[in-house]
Amino acid sequence: MCKEAYLNKIYLFDWGDTLMVDFPNQKGKMCDWTEVQAVNGAHEILENLSRDHLIYVATNAVDSSESDIKLAFERVGLAQFLTGYFCKANLGLGKGSPEFFHKIAQELGVSHDSLIMVGDSLDNDILPAINAGVSAVWFNPKFEPNSSVVRVNEINSLCEICT
Repeated sequence: MCKEAYLNKIYLFDWGDTLMVDFPNQKGKMCDWTEVQAVNGAHEILENLSRDHLIYVATNAVDSSESDIKLAFERVGLAQFLTGYFCKANLGLGKGSPEFFHKIAQELGVSHDSLIMVGDSLDNDILPAINAGVSAVWFNPKFEPNSSVVRVNEINSLCEICT
């Protein structure tokens, strides 16, 4: 069962290195990469969460359209758990600012406190979400130090979202 604090949330997950491995040697759109791979635990957590929650991808990918992103997720068997995709191409602005999250809340017709962002970048995923009034969970599998003065919820494995 998912942690009680997150029971009525709409989940927003970052793409690269949160749900799918962002291989540094691969260039261009992820849907066209020769090798794609889900992050360890991504299938299980999305399958579990999708039973009771809407799940969207919220990415800063600039090369990929919504359909490109969906195709990449189809290649690793995760698209079936995702409700939709938010990116620069369909929102008109990139992630990394509170406005990105304001726009998502507006598009979904929900309040900011209905959303929870899960991502691996403190600066691009977590702090902008918090500054927008969105709950956030920092996926930190590399155990990086929190360089911010803001206290954040932190997990080191995706399976920690649900216990």
